[in-house]
Amino acid sequence: MATITSLDRAGRAGLREWLGLVVLALPTLLVALDINSVFLALPHLSADLGADAVQQLWIADGYGLMVAGFVVTMGTLGDRIGRRRLLMIGAAAFGLLSVASAYATSPAMLIAARLLLGVAGATLMPSTLGLISAMFTDARQRGLAITAWSTCVFAGAALGPVLGGVLLTHYWWGSVFLIGAPTMAVLLVAAPLTLPDSHNPDAGRLDLASVLLSLAAILPLTYGVKQLGADLADAPAALAAVAVGALFAVLFVRRQRGLRDPLLRLDLLRDRTVGAVLTAMVVTGAGLAGVGLLTTQYLQLVCGYSPLASAVWFAPMGLAMAAGCTLAPLTRRRLSPGAAIVAGLVVSTLGFLPVALAAGPVTVVAGAAVIAFGTGPLFALGTGVVIGSVAPEQAGSAAALSETSNYLGGTAGIALFGTVAAGVYHARLAGFGEAPDAARESVAGAVAAAATLPAGPAGRLLNVAHAAFTGGLSLVAVCAAVLFVALVIVLARRLR
Repeated sequence: MATITSLDRAGRAGLREWLGLVVLALPTLLVALDINSVFLALPHLSADLGADAVQQLWIADGYGLMVAGFVVTMGTLGDRIGRRRLLMIGAAAFGLLSVASAYATSPAMLIAARLLLGVAGATLMPSTLGLISAMFTDARQRGLAITAWSTCVFAGAALGPVLGGVLLTHYWWGSVFLIGAPTMAVLLVAAPLTLPDSHNPDAGRLDLASVLLSLAAILPLTYGVKQLGADLADAPAALAAVAVGALFAVLFVRRQRGLRDPLLRLDLLRDRTVGAVLTAMVVTGAGLAGVGLLTTQYLQLVCGYSPLASAVWFAPMGLAMAAGCTLAPLTRRRLSPGAAIVAGLVVSTLGFLPVALAAGPVTVVAGAAVIAFGTGPLFALGTGVVIGSVAPEQAGSAAALSETSNYLGGTAGIALFGTVAAGVYHARLAGFGEAPDAARESVAGAVAAAATLPAGPAGRLLNVAHAAFTGGLSLVAVCAAVLFVALVIVLARRLR
């Protein structure tokens, strides 16, 4: 490594650090590629494996659920055993589990692989952000590095559907999962050459009780929300799961307050700015994930586009978010970070109007792109605010808190908004006596059932199913817009 320069005497990053940032872009891109490819592949794998509505939600949401559950643990673990070491362990597991997902033969097998993949994925984001904090000690360079990192996340969100669409056009649905294997192989070779093995020498012992309590809180809460939307007849069991999760959440918070080295840095939430940024990440993550999932399904199942055409239609959402992140540092010349974040979210709120109108793919995609663009300052500047609020040796824990907010918001968005849309769909199909049972479950089931019916009944079924799904998308857009308006009001006061 003597031929590659490192930090200079002023503490500014050299060639090795910038090359390391390129290496860290690999897992960052991959996570976004994986999530958005699954959205596109969902109708195909559901038809092939026979997944019902609840199983589809677990396949789409299980990965994010486990990341949200384990990312705090992995961020803290990286501070203790070394972030490069944890990154490499997670990368190896991610590659192997990607292959297992690709060759799953049943919904249960795929769900299990996706859940384990989420555990491996939880090591990636906090490790990359923690390493960025250690590699870029100069505040300006660190801001540029985090902006580049955020741009990669959302560029992957744009590339994921396109790449997934190409693969689904020429290969079977499992091909979208195989991307992870060669990508992680490259990372395993390059990481020891370019990345430092930074850690916190003063970190305490990992508290296993806190790990178990965090999982006992997140898993039942999410499961309960899913069940409430998927099957109202099972409401008592779902509410019981929510109550159990809430109880464990209280116990988890109480335990963190009594530990010298907590798993979750609750003291960061007392900071007015950090707390507001993390709250905003949860809300915006929910809105983006809910709209993103329903938009991909709208393009394929209502508009009738092929996977590749749907990917091209969906790409502007990810590209707009990447553009918003890239341009965010320029706003610092005239606006404070708080003002830039609030202004961006005002723009996002306006984007929900064309989505709610749902007058066709142009209005839906244009609205989704506006929503995504406006969130750029939050994710680019807000992440820097959270990471910069702690010492570099605690960067993994702070990064984990930031990523937990993102994934928890995304998980909640898919669960909550997915169930809202499903509730609208079920209610409208309940009064259509000609609908087969499969058609009442989901719009994908209606499309499959229509293919077996004569032209007249098939046309009537599709008209009702498409209208029901579009009505659900419109209601989700209205609900998300209300949340964003409330968020803008709160942030305008908290970030002054």
